[in-house]
Amino acid sequence: MTDAAAAKNLATIEISNRLFFRFFQAANTLHTKGTQALDEFGVTTQQWSVLGALSRPKAKDGMGINELSRFLLVSRQNLSGLLTRLERDGLIERVTSEEDRRSRKVRLSPKGEELWIKLAEPIHAFYDQALKGFSFDDRLQFIHYVSLLQRNMAKL
Repeated sequence: MTDAAAAKNLATIEISNRLFFRFFQAANTLHTKGTQALDEFGVTTQQWSVLGALSRPKAKDGMGINELSRFLLVSRQNLSGLLTRLERDGLIERVTSEEDRRSRKVRLSPKGEELWIKLAEPIHAFYDQALKGFSFDDRLQFIHYVSLLQRNMAKL
């Protein structure tokens, strides 16, 4: 390997280390600042992600636990405690599936739907502040690159 190739290889390793460390920092900051943004509602970023997933029109009739777990990219074990707390707080409900009476789905309760509506403004304000300086096109490209990264990591 030439000196130039070795230097490029070292630079690539350094940049990759920095990039993944920045993602790690950004994820931690998202959890901290996202939870602070919704503190008055007592909602964490993990609860926010579940409520958001269940608020989509596609999920109106609910989602199976496996489906929700795959959508959020979290284990069933991690999701289980979260769903128990959301159900205890009356924000979600578990219902029998219309398609298969043996299975159950999770959906937003009326109280959960009301809360989701109240969360919209503070969530959008959080997005605006967090994405300050990103143009519309920047945001689209960022989605592209993060999606590509996630797909690549899923194949590991």
